[in-house]
Amino acid sequence: MAATPATAVLDAAGVSYRLHSYDHDPANTNYGAEASAALGIDPDQMFKTLVIDIGATRSELAVAVVPVSGQLGLKQFAAELGAKRAALAEAGLVTRTTGYILGGVSPLGQKVALPTLIDETAELWDTIFVSAGRRGMDIELAPADLARLTGARFADLAR
Repeated sequence: MAATPATAVLDAAGVSYRLHSYDHDPANTNYGAEASAALGIDPDQMFKTLVIDIGATRSELAVAVVPVSGQLGLKQFAAELGAKRAALAEAGLVTRTTGYILGGVSPLGQKVALPTLIDETAELWDTIFVSAGRRGMDIELAPADLARLTGARFADLAR
C-alpha cells in the first residue's frame, strides 16, 4: 500500500501500527460505518476524524476523534476548548486545511496542525482504528501514540 502523510508521520516517529484496507464504495458516504463493517471492527473501536469550526467571528478549526458508533457532542467539544460554539467545518475548508478529502481525513499528517481532542473511550482499547488518509485505508494504533503524535488530550466528547 502506498504511503500517506499519516503513515509517514508514524514511520518517522518509529511508532508501531498496522494498515488495513478495504474496497470503498464511492456511493457510500457513511465512511466510518463502512470501514467498521468492511474490516469487521467493533464500531466503538473505529474512530472518525471530524474537523470542527469553533471560531466566533472567523473560521478557527480543531479536530475531534470520536467513535463511529456515536456522535460528537458539539457543546461538549466547544466547552473542552473554551469556545462559545462548535459546528462541522465546510468540506472545502477541511480539504484545504488538512490535505485530506472527507472520508479520508486522518488525525495524523495534516497540512496544518490543529488542536485535537480524542474521545476518552479510546483509552478503553489497546488499539483503535483511524483513517490512514485515504478512503478505504485505516490505521490501527495505540490511543496513547495517537495522542502523543497529534498533541491531543482525551476528553468526554461523544454522546
